[in-house]
Amino acid sequence: MRRLVAAALAALALAAAAAADEEKVPLDKAPKAVLDAAKKRFPKAEVVGVSKETEKDKTVYEVELKENGKTIDVTLTPDGAVTAIEQEIDAKELPKAVAEALDKKYPKATYNSVEVVYAVTDGKESLDFYEVELTTADKKVFEVKLAADGKIKEEEEKKPEKKDEKKDEA
Repeated sequence: MRRLVAAALAALALAAAAAADEEKVPLDKAPKAVLDAAKKRFPKAEVVGVSKETEKDKTVYEVELKENGKTIDVTLTPDGAVTAIEQEIDAKELPKAVAEALDKKYPKATYNSVEVVYAVTDGKESLDFYEVELTTADKKVFEVKLAADGKIKEEEEKKPEKKDEKKDEA
């Protein structure tokens, strides 16, 4: 029993540490350079939220924007340099090779979200990959990252939330 409690406490500590890596930042507390750079890149978008996180021992800010009902996440350094952009798109906007690769690997899947991800280096944006969260015909949820040519770079099955497990125990 003690081991079970110790394991549960360790799991909680790890979850808390992971969650601590990203923290919400009130808009009025976000660095001006960060907000200005995001607004400059997407002048018609509305700022929805800002979070601060640590990636590879470096602090970055993620500004969430909404434009024409679609989400745009801009990752920036504290001094306002854009490092990445994730932009929500419609599934019909996927390149043919990407759509065909998804249809072949996940027939009859439903797309939950579709994003195009750009890497930004020295102010130059370049297509990095497409990220698609989908639900398969057998109700499994996957996050799939694909290159523009349709090659799958990474795929991860998303597990159901813990609250579902509590129902089983009751």
